[in-house]
Amino acid sequence: MAHTIKDKAKLLTRVRRIRGQAEGLEKALNSEGDCVAILQQIAAIRGAVNGLMSEVLEGHLREHLGPDTTDAVQRARDMDEVVAVLKSYLK
Repeated sequence: MAHTIKDKAKLLTRVRRIRGQAEGLEKALNSEGDCVAILQQIAAIRGAVNGLMSEVLEGHLREHLGPDTTDAVQRARDMDEVVAVLKSYLK
């Protein structure tokens, strides 16, 4: 996946931010923090994960399913893989 290598630093920054948010959530739960603050933290984590998913998905679609893809069989396989991942992600 050349697109994940190219954007590696940016993607890792997002992952580190998500990790920090999850650690903050864990601390809030351990300290029996305010329910609304915990809900807001969960929403922020979900938004960050969705942003990461969007970034990687867009790169994958452009790289593997874009107009420069010539092999129709491989393109169909890539499409099936993306559809399967999206279905599991959207459950």
